[in-house]
Amino acid sequence: MRATGARRLAVVGSPIAHSLSPLLHAAAARELGLDWRYERRQVAAGELTGFVDVLDGGWLGLSVTAPLKEEAMALAAEVDALAELTGAVNTLLLGRRVRGWNTDVGGTVRAFADAGLGSVTTGAIVGAGATAQAALLALAELGAETVTVGLRTPAKGARLVELGERRGVQVVLQPLDALLPAVDAAVSTLPASADAVPAFAAPPAGLLDADYARPGGSRYLASLPAASVIDGREMLLGQAVLQVRIFALGDVDAVLPNEQRVQAAMRAALVEQARLRLEES
Repeated sequence: MRATGARRLAVVGSPIAHSLSPLLHAAAARELGLDWRYERRQVAAGELTGFVDVLDGGWLGLSVTAPLKEEAMALAAEVDALAELTGAVNTLLLGRRVRGWNTDVGGTVRAFADAGLGSVTTGAIVGAGATAQAALLALAELGAETVTVGLRTPAKGARLVELGERRGVQVVLQPLDALLPAVDAAVSTLPASADAVPAFAAPPAGLLDADYARPGGSRYLASLPAASVIDGREMLLGQAVLQVRIFALGDVDAVLPNEQRVQAAMRAALVEQARLRLEES
């Protein structure tokens, strides 16, 4: 294993109190027998470089969330191909040469695969923010040839159209309130604050709702079969497994020892957290 001895890690961003990353990484560390101290750190926009500059050699890496993913991209001396395509880094491996990855794409792919959708031909994305870029690349990796994007601001779709051209995917833009076509897989990137509930001509085989913190569950449960709605925490879990590979082995493609057992422990931690939250409500 790459990481030995007591090492420090954190998820950084703003806001950060809601992050489930400490829960996931603590479960992985226990399963792998690693001495990791993983915490949350509030870091506002524009403060990431200053935060990293004062970290000592005991720090191993950082999970990066909004609004810092573009700053993390600029901070890294070396980034992976997915980070290059999206312009966003969500994982930093610290050291003399800071390296960056985007595991959001792989996390989305893993969430669909775990739900039985290992390949698709058509896809849809709801919303056109930063998460939409990772969603598009994930759908492309799953084999999508056409992806329809429902969005409020057409100008925000230009980047997605360009990204689709680079990956051989036809991206079709339409208003957020227009009926979405029947597709194999969909990703909703709408934040909890958005009140829209886009409709589909027919239920997709799987819809991944990235908004896992919405009170009462996914906004789509009232209009789509529950079995087709994939909890956004599955994406969070998938990308976290890839982050653990990076932190423990220094390689996103290197499979962890007993990785299935590690992932199961991480999922169990999420289930227990949800149970406790339900009891408190």
